Amino acid sequence: MDLLALIAAAADVCRKPLRHGVVPVTADDAEPQTIHLDDLRLRLEARDPDGARQQLHDLELEIYRSGADLNLMLGWWDQPDRPLLWQGQHPLWMDGSSGQRCTAPSDGAPIEALARRLRALLVGSLAQEGG
Repeated sequence: MDLLALIAAAADVCRKPLRHGVVPVTADDAEPQTIHLDDLRLRLEARDPDGARQQLHDLELEIYRSGADLNLMLGWWDQPDRPLLWQGQHPLWMDGSSGQRCTAPSDGAPIEALARRLRALLVGSLAQEGG
């Protein structure tokens, strides 16, 4: 299974009953983004069980390295007033506007579960690749 399919499957498990497609994000004039874990930005597009788009539930996922560690930023797509979740060795919710630490939103538990699952999958994938 490829990386984007793994991410979509993890989102489907953690955010039931929503179903997800994963789309690489690029600048308007950029070539399609190469899929590698050093610096990757994705949009997780949500649909209800009948296939109707649920844009308010779309997420933005950034995956990047800091030294040897893999970090994730996960937040709601195009909703800058919503908090963001940084997931490294531990989770940290941040205000979307100021970047200051904040409490988890009431609907944040599935996002935290997704971030933990993704980080475990991706770190495991890197270990298998030897890098």
